[in-house]
Amino acid sequence: MAGLSQATNQPISLQALESYLWGAATLLRGLVDAGDYKQFVFPLLFYKRLSDVWDEDFAQALEETGDATYAIAMANDRFIIPDGAHWKDVRVVAKDVGKAIQNAMRAIEAANPGRLDGIFGDAPWTNKERLPDYTLKNLLEHFSGVVLSLANVPEDELGNAYEYLIKKFADDSGHTAQEFYTNRTVVHLMVQMLDPQPGETIYDPTCGTGGMLISALVEVKRRGEHRTLKLYGQERNHMTASIARMNLVLHGVEDYQIARGDTLERPAFTERDQLRTFSVVLANPPYSIKQWSREAFQSDAWGRNFLGTPPQGRADYTFFQHILKSLDPKTGRCAILFPHGVLFRKEEAEMRKKLVEADLVECVLGLGANLFYNSSMEACVVVCRTNKPAERRGKVLFIDAANEVARMQAQSFLKPEHQQRVLSTYQTYSNEPGFAKVISLEEIAAQNYSLSIRLYVQRKAKQSSSQNSITQTSVWAEREETGRAFWQQMDAIIEMLDELVMEEDNHD
Repeated sequence: MAGLSQATNQPISLQALESYLWGAATLLRGLVDAGDYKQFVFPLLFYKRLSDVWDEDFAQALEETGDATYAIAMANDRFIIPDGAHWKDVRVVAKDVGKAIQNAMRAIEAANPGRLDGIFGDAPWTNKERLPDYTLKNLLEHFSGVVLSLANVPEDELGNAYEYLIKKFADDSGHTAQEFYTNRTVVHLMVQMLDPQPGETIYDPTCGTGGMLISALVEVKRRGEHRTLKLYGQERNHMTASIARMNLVLHGVEDYQIARGDTLERPAFTERDQLRTFSVVLANPPYSIKQWSREAFQSDAWGRNFLGTPPQGRADYTFFQHILKSLDPKTGRCAILFPHGVLFRKEEAEMRKKLVEADLVECVLGLGANLFYNSSMEACVVVCRTNKPAERRGKVLFIDAANEVARMQAQSFLKPEHQQRVLSTYQTYSNEPGFAKVISLEEIAAQNYSLSIRLYVQRKAKQSSSQNSITQTSVWAEREETGRAFWQQMDAIIEMLDELVMEEDNHD
């Protein structure tokens, strides 16, 4: 270890930690695409954390007993780091550094089956054209600058810094950002609406980096006991699934399962030849994907086509039915982010009719624009419940929260007061002119089972202080409202044109 700089072994502030972690990513600029930072930085961060926590456990046990053999056994009780696979072993390697990193990570995975197998992902560490030895040495030295022990960096703090890094990568990576990162203020609102409880099971069928699961964990932890919470997720992308697992471990979660694979083709959580059911499901499925196996879904082995088979060009109701089928019959509730089209598109009308008649929909929430990366679209949240309270049966609450949004540095978000207004309205299930309306299933049937929010919630016209004068603010508000209605109509036309193109393609 001669010649190596000494690490800072003291508590580090969250701001300093965030800056330190982002500094690792900047070392990759010019060598690796911004969208690929995550596959190198996250595994190294996780590797360093494991090594430092192992050292911390070893030192504590050695101080208490003076027995090195016993201290090793105690350190291995949390997780095993085999001989030669510790961070310190890799740090002193002079050449073929990528191979040394890869071998050490694979050794740790193999030594911790079930919990850590495959967790480091499949980054091309041995590709010297992308990552020459000097770059990897620089990365190792950068991460070696701070001791990431539990004493210096508690789980919550490291978890928050990890989430910060996820957002920074999303900001930096451009077109891949939306599938990698969901606006956390929206997620927080969804979690509060579902109100997860200790001991419940939480599931995200398209979990990405695990942000929704973490948000549920944080909400339960804020109110008290959270160790009994059980978290489940499935993610198609191998690296993203690994990041989700690292995210959960860094947040101190022990009872979790993150499965890799396509949820529609091969759902991972089943029992007794049926889909496993969960207390709470949170999801932001990929919007309107066109490449999925419609033919297989027509005779789905898991019975997920109980509302019908969606059109090939739009898998939204495929994910929707998977989620509904995954809800516990007594306590199940879900909140799903969708494009507005699921509320009114013609080709899904029959499925929507069955959905409404089954009385599963509890609330339809419309969100403001620009809440998602590289998209000005307005999304909606559909909240469903398998066993509605008696006073909510036969009804659906519509909330138009399009104006409940703030904007800072080109990114929109929900302020706490925005979230609280929506949450209070949902909890009281009450009418508020121009904002929310409770609608009976009979009224929805009279609208051909459309769930379009604008059919049921009419905004109040804004009046100026003088009836004879029109302020610049009111003119702008009216123009904005008219423009919004226009673009929603354009969205509907584009949906219809897409369908015509798909039909034409099928004829060809």
